[in-house]
Formats: sequence, structure tokens, C-alpha cells
Amino acid sequence: MEWWRSSSHHPKKFQVQKSTGKVLALIFWDQDGILLIDYLPKGQTINAEYYSSLLVQMKDILKEKCHGKVTKGVLYLHDNASAHWALATQKKLAYLGFQCLDHPPYSLDLAPSDYYLFPGLKIN
Repeated sequence: MEWWRSSSHHPKKFQVQKSTGKVLALIFWDQDGILLIDYLPKGQTINAEYYSSLLVQMKDILKEKCHGKVTKGVLYLHDNASAHWALATQKKLAYLGFQCLDHPPYSLDLAPSDYYLFPGLKIN
């Protein structure tokens, strides 16, 4: 809609700013809290190579912050995105010693982990 000034007939328009666009954040966490947050660079998509590099970073963070937890093994849960189930990603997970838990194929829109990251969702 346009607003008209009473003294003239030229439309007064609101100042329009360009949107910053969407930002995709990948969050890796365990029972003690968030371990790694990665923001996808603008114009880039998540592929198996990018995701595998994050898994290597995650292994390094686990070694640094969670002494002893890595020796017990890592159970890894991710959703059914194509980059997560690509052959290169599966090979990287096996190389790093992560054991994957299956995400139900037709689960609700929210994964159980979403309730941990966003506790306000539990409130009805």
C-alpha cells in the first residue's frame, strides 16, 4: 500500500532494505551442551565433502573437550538429509569410529533433539 500526503499527490513509500537472506546453522551437541556451531557460507550448499569436514572438526572437539567420552564410543544421530547418507559421509563416519543411530524415516517434523535445543517447544 502507498500512503499519500495531504499536501501533494506523490506517494510516500517506506524505506526498503535488502534482506540478509537465510542463514543455515549446523549445531552439534551432546548431553552437556553445544559443542560446535557452524554457519554455512553464503552461496554454498551442504554436500558430503563439507559435512565430512565438519565431522572431522567434531572429532577433534570431542578429543579436546570430552576426554574419555571418545574412548567409550560415539553414538551419532542425524536426520535423513542426502549429505548425511552419502557414501562419502558414511565412510568418514566409519573411519572416525562414530556409530550412527537410525532416524525414523517418517517421524514428526521435530526430532527429539529439537526439544533440547528449543525448550520452549515443550510448552503447550
